Amino acid sequence: MLLKVNHIKTNSMKKSYKFLTPALLIGLAALMPTNLFAGNPDRAGTAGATELLINPWARSSGWAGANTAMCQGIEASYLNIAGLAFTPQTELIFDHTNWLVGTGIGINTFGLSQRVGKTGVIGFNVMSMDFGNIMITTTDNPEGGLGTFSPSFVNLGMSYAKAFSDNIYGGINMKVISEAISNVSAKGVAVDAGVQYVTGPTNNIHFGISLKNVGPTMVFRGDGLSFRTALPNGNPFNMTVEQRSQEFELPSLVNIGAGYDINFSKDSSALKTQRLTIAANFTSNSFSQDQYQLGLEYGFRSYLMLRVGFCYENGIFDAIDAGRLTAYTGPTAGFTVQLPFGHAKKSTFSIDYSYRASDPFQGTNTIGARISL
Repeated sequence: MLLKVNHIKTNSMKKSYKFLTPALLIGLAALMPTNLFAGNPDRAGTAGATELLINPWARSSGWAGANTAMCQGIEASYLNIAGLAFTPQTELIFDHTNWLVGTGIGINTFGLSQRVGKTGVIGFNVMSMDFGNIMITTTDNPEGGLGTFSPSFVNLGMSYAKAFSDNIYGGINMKVISEAISNVSAKGVAVDAGVQYVTGPTNNIHFGISLKNVGPTMVFRGDGLSFRTALPNGNPFNMTVEQRSQEFELPSLVNIGAGYDINFSKDSSALKTQRLTIAANFTSNSFSQDQYQLGLEYGFRSYLMLRVGFCYENGIFDAIDAGRLTAYTGPTAGFTVQLPFGHAKKSTFSIDYSYRASDPFQGTNTIGARISL
């Protein structure tokens, strides 16, 4: 009798999860501010903290960020945090990006994720931008000669994701944003949330939706916004005047994606011997043009993965001085070489690389190393 009752409960739970999936997707969409879908070109360029829109990870950037529905591990912290729930046990990633080659800007990113319990995963990631040394200039010394300074842009993320069933995965990511020079800085916080749904005869159909960069406005503060000037009416004393900085919003957006795995092996025990994945994504940006991403990934066993992608937005085929509003021209490509090691070879070490074409500059290169234990 007890077994029968447990069986009934299990079936009812499966049914509840089945109906919970669309409810989660609809609920997440309902929580999104309506201005996320506005696509108002008049708001373009009015947001700050735009480093939140830079994808620092090699795998997902290799196919243009089209894999919102199937990104996995700590790298999912950029596209859809729900994918963090797919972490096998422990994962460490370090990526370096040479951003828009010729600008001298580098990005270092580190991520760590750890499974806790049977269904939960916690993660931590940090992204730091290196602008090099910039010459200090003033109105009295426009040619410099006063030394140099280096801006500091750092984003910290703490995340949690959970598998609600064999098909439903959800997660949330809390971010701390810091932008600073020697005498002016701005601090802020933001939240990401996402859901992934996997279905199909071999779990080869993927859907995903994520909400990113939602948080209060930021503002710059510091001594760099003040200056000393003489009092009016011939007064011999000086006073310090502090200028106010305008608050700015975060570049919030919505990702909606889908993907389909084509397995070339008919042997159910070797479904992942060779695989071709087709992925598509739509990005609704609050403060810039909407984007459409399409990507392909070919996987040979678990040793080699090749990717291509394209990111389209209005004017992408125009010259930079004739209507195109981004340095990127659309095409992306990348690959992963992955080697198993350890007991029963369940752990893996991989090298990831991606390239994103741009004009001007010589594109963006990202290379990373990943260990999965």
